[in-house]
Amino acid sequence: MKFVDEYRNIETVKLLAEQIKSVTTKPRTIMEICGGQTHSIMKYRLQDFLPENITLVHGPGCPVCVTPIEIIDKAHHLARREDVILTSFGDMLRVPGSETDLLKIKAEGGDVRIVYSPLDAVTIAEKNPDKKVVFFGVGFETTAPANAMSVVEAKRRNIHNFSLLSSHVLVPPAMHAILSSPKNQIQGFLAAGHVCTVMGYEEYLPVAEQYKTPIVVTGFEPVDILKGILSCVKQLEKGEYKVENEYKRYVKKEGNIPAQQTMFEVFEISDRTWRGIGEIPESGFKIKEKYKDFNAEELFDLEEIRKEEATVCIAGEIMQGVKKPFECPAFGKECKPENPLGSPMVSSEGACSAYYRYNKLVVR
Repeated sequence: MKFVDEYRNIETVKLLAEQIKSVTTKPRTIMEICGGQTHSIMKYRLQDFLPENITLVHGPGCPVCVTPIEIIDKAHHLARREDVILTSFGDMLRVPGSETDLLKIKAEGGDVRIVYSPLDAVTIAEKNPDKKVVFFGVGFETTAPANAMSVVEAKRRNIHNFSLLSSHVLVPPAMHAILSSPKNQIQGFLAAGHVCTVMGYEEYLPVAEQYKTPIVVTGFEPVDILKGILSCVKQLEKGEYKVENEYKRYVKKEGNIPAQQTMFEVFEISDRTWRGIGEIPESGFKIKEKYKDFNAEELFDLEEIRKEEATVCIAGEIMQGVKKPFECPAFGKECKPENPLGSPMVSSEGACSAYYRYNKLVVR
């Protein structure tokens, strides 16, 4: 496949693996932030190419996984209302709340619709003026501009029966939380290329400086990931802690300015609760007061819905890099994709899903 095969070339992978081996003199622990990178690592068995003293751990960069259970339950509450059409991307339908999931609610008669863009939800609202249409928008900085655009567009078109149930989180505060934890074992990061395509990578400079930790922006194909690991290890061996860009074909230092402008037109930074992790200060977006008429949480009085996490799921420890999926006693037993106890088992970017799908008996 043009423009993809070169980043999956086995000879290039072997060459990069040899280079990593040749420069690594001591054990190194590196976290890939993004769940998409985790799936590539597992799918292509990249650990098998790496020396034994390189350990990859998996971060909280799965937006579905970190969406708090109370937001999931709020979506379920809306989906059960006869006057509401709840729209969402397909990856949210199987995510468990405290009692059920959106797919089951849909099977029970709830009007739950999969869309491919939040702008599709705006169009649904325009065509169904007798219904209240809610788009369930989650994600990192990657999806926030498009979700913000849906609000801007609904306002421009005078569509007043559209609203956004928003759960957006930000990457740098999560890195702060991980690096400042007494359980931290992370020596370097692979930053998510798609987030940096929007935000650039200037915001990572203070993180690298404060914690003396190298951060390398990289993509999602095997060659991308190994280049990122190589750059990270070289810095660690030299005692450096810079932010490097190994995803230059998409990422610029300043990011996508128009996308950022749209995002900050609608959203402002706020504290956020991360599922399985807890509250991280200034780690998310909330809809600004000027757009409160498009804020589903206010329109439907959802603030009172509060739920606690199930104690059996160790997803929080997995997403912080403290444990790996196979260390969970429920992994592959009580917790499977068809009956997930936590969102990392069902999300297409979840670490548990990657381990279950590609290798149930991971060696390290």
